[in-house]
Amino acid sequence: MIRITGTICLDEVEIRERFIRSSGPGGQNVNKVATAVQLRFDVRNSRSLTDAVRERLIRLAGKRVTREGVLVIEASRFRTQEQNRRDARDRLIRWLQNAAEPPKHRRKTRPTGISKERRLEGKHLRGEAKRARKPVSPSDS
Repeated sequence: MIRITGTICLDEVEIRERFIRSSGPGGQNVNKVATAVQLRFDVRNSRSLTDAVRERLIRLAGKRVTREGVLVIEASRFRTQEQNRRDARDRLIRWLQNAAEPPKHRRKTRPTGISKERRLEGKHLRGEAKRARKPVSPSDS
């Protein structure tokens, strides 16, 4: 079990990992050894997540989630399988922690009287500057 938050624990059975060839650092080793990790987590069918967390995770992850609702994380930053595996799992945990935080409710605010005045004064000054740039008509001179 992987603890995500105080209320969310992820069963390791829900995570599928596949090792693939990496395009990162490693010289000839890259051509021979599958060090990159492709981690797949079925968000839609996960028993560990609440509906709210599931929806937020799908929205946060964006195009990393397939049509079937599977989150795909690829890690190839390091030269060893174990480091890449740890990196992929850490990223999954961060995604889940971000999704577990409920969004803060925005309180409507209104502009203060002074800020409205300042805005209108700025508009007036810009209008004056533009009027000053116009060519003078022969009847005004």
